[in-house]
Amino acid sequence: MIELIGSLVILVGAVFLFSAGLGLLRMPDAYTRIQAGTKASTLGNMLVLVGLAFYHPGWTFKLILIVYFVLMTNPISSHALSRAAHRIRIPMAGSTIVDTLAEDERRE
Repeated sequence: MIELIGSLVILVGAVFLFSAGLGLLRMPDAYTRIQAGTKASTLGNMLVLVGLAFYHPGWTFKLILIVYFVLMTNPISSHALSRAAHRIRIPMAGSTIVDTLAEDERRE
């Protein structure tokens, strides 16, 4: 039963990782691609690692450390990439209504 639960959790994680890849292909601009890739891949990686913990209980502490590392680095790196893209003026999609970062920079 434990292996079945682990397999299901890994499968759900793989679906999220697939959706992250699909989001990179389908989104209209760099900012939404970064967003889609980061959110889905963070959750997908975490689920795969939790599924591995079901398979190998002795690895649980190491896998928790890796989950923590993924939770800390993925959002920070996506934020840095988005800021860099904004600073070099990569255009946003036409459907983007508000650019709050540009508004904040104008106020300063």
